Amino acid sequence: MEDILGLLRIKVLRGINLAVRDTLSSDPYVAVTMDNFRLKSRVVKSNCNPEWNDELTLAIKDPNVPILLTVYDKDTFTEDDQMGNAEIDIKPYIAALKMRKDLQNLPMGHALNRVQPDQTNCLADESSIVWNNGKITQEMRLKLRDVECGEVVIQIEWIDGHGCKGLESYEIQF
Repeated sequence: MEDILGLLRIKVLRGINLAVRDTLSSDPYVAVTMDNFRLKSRVVKSNCNPEWNDELTLAIKDPNVPILLTVYDKDTFTEDDQMGNAEIDIKPYIAALKMRKDLQNLPMGHALNRVQPDQTNCLADESSIVWNNGKITQEMRLKLRDVECGEVVIQIEWIDGHGCKGLESYEIQF
């Protein structure tokens, strides 16, 4: 664990208007991939607006390595159909985390930063990085690429794991 900076908890909350890949609906699940690690949410049957509320945890060695979120339609007899993908950009979140020592006197729910959708991220709407109960979280509504429609809402939170290096000496590349 000495080469791990920390853990990133990704709460896969819900899907919005996901593509239909079966006759009338889809059986969607989310896969999150970083380097050679792949984590999956549970499958929600026959629902293009699923509520997952699943927590996936990635060990972060380098925040500059892309995190890819891909939505699939679970199929029984054939390969699962892809329903779009999005990249999770954690660089603004990591920059806010590096300031946390100076945040102890802020009121709960204080927005530390607002990240706007642009050509370099997959945000569907403005995303706020929030200080709440001693934790910094960011909720994101991600617009799926390579598909006709669909968005996924996630929330990220950093966890300083026992034995992890931490972010203090790490430089973020924007």
